[in-house]
Amino acid sequence: MEYEVTTEEKYTIITLKGEVDLHFSPAARKQILKFLGKKHNVLVDLSQVEYIDSSGVASLVEGYKLARTNGLDFCLLNSSDAAVRVLKLAHLDQIFPMYLSINEYLNGS
Repeated sequence: MEYEVTTEEKYTIITLKGEVDLHFSPAARKQILKFLGKKHNVLVDLSQVEYIDSSGVASLVEGYKLARTNGLDFCLLNSSDAAVRVLKLAHLDQIFPMYLSINEYLNGS
């Protein structure tokens, strides 16, 4: 897994790439929690995720819970088919705010 971070005035986009599994999900978790700790709204771009397992999903859930506790936005952007399949299996597609693009997020929030 690789990741890219883009910080704007009102939000941070963390783009995850490749496989978000037990080996690499701690790095994703660290980035998510780091920016939530700085009181940033966090948008996780999943467009380049080829595979995500339960540890990757757990990192997303932890970020979502922390954001809600602190009154911050936490959402998923551009989720790949692989990510959507896993999120739907866990019924998390009904929990996480999900947007097709940054523009949709900006117009909807």
